[in-house]
Amino acid sequence: MEIIKFNLTGDWNDIDERVIQEAIDTLKQGNSIIFPTDTVYGLGVNALDIHSVKRLFKMKKRPETKPVPIMVKDIEMAKKLAYVNPEREKILKSIWPGQVTAVLERRDALSEILTAGKRSIGMRIPEHPFTRYLMENLDFPVTCTSANLSGDPPLISSQEVIKTFERAYPRPTLILDAGDLPESPPSSVLDLTRSQPRITRVGPITKKDLMKLFK
Repeated sequence: MEIIKFNLTGDWNDIDERVIQEAIDTLKQGNSIIFPTDTVYGLGVNALDIHSVKRLFKMKKRPETKPVPIMVKDIEMAKKLAYVNPEREKILKSIWPGQVTAVLERRDALSEILTAGKRSIGMRIPEHPFTRYLMENLDFPVTCTSANLSGDPPLISSQEVIKTFERAYPRPTLILDAGDLPESPPSSVLDLTRSQPRITRVGPITKKDLMKLFK
């Protein structure tokens, strides 16, 4: 398990390109990374690599009945992985990038292992300089489940993340240590699989703000 510390001031230009390249290479090799997001630390693998996804479930001790959300780099990638009609696309454009996970009906490109056999998938474009820059350099979606053991609280402290996984098996290949993240709940969740959008979890984005999107 490799740990790389780096400073993140919020400016894309301040991100060390070597850190990004290390993360890209790790993911392309079928391995896993822990990385900062705009909410909590996330655990990422290539979401199209079934073996990597299976290993992620073992790493988190996550029941196979619980699906794993993913992040995409743009709406065009989202359209390749899920069904997005013009009305839904308008909503996605208003919430992405941001702290909202949209639940959409998945296409067959995504494995049922990732979605726990469900026909839906949660996805988002995080509003964080590191994740935005990372995804711009990848042509596949990446899991963005929280970097913790299943059932434990999400983590914003890099030291807590390291402590959690240093004795785990299997362990993440690479931990990108950006220090302590600003305190934040996990992303809000907006279900777009029904005729009427439904808020299933209220996070950093309030219910009032989300309801404005439906008017």
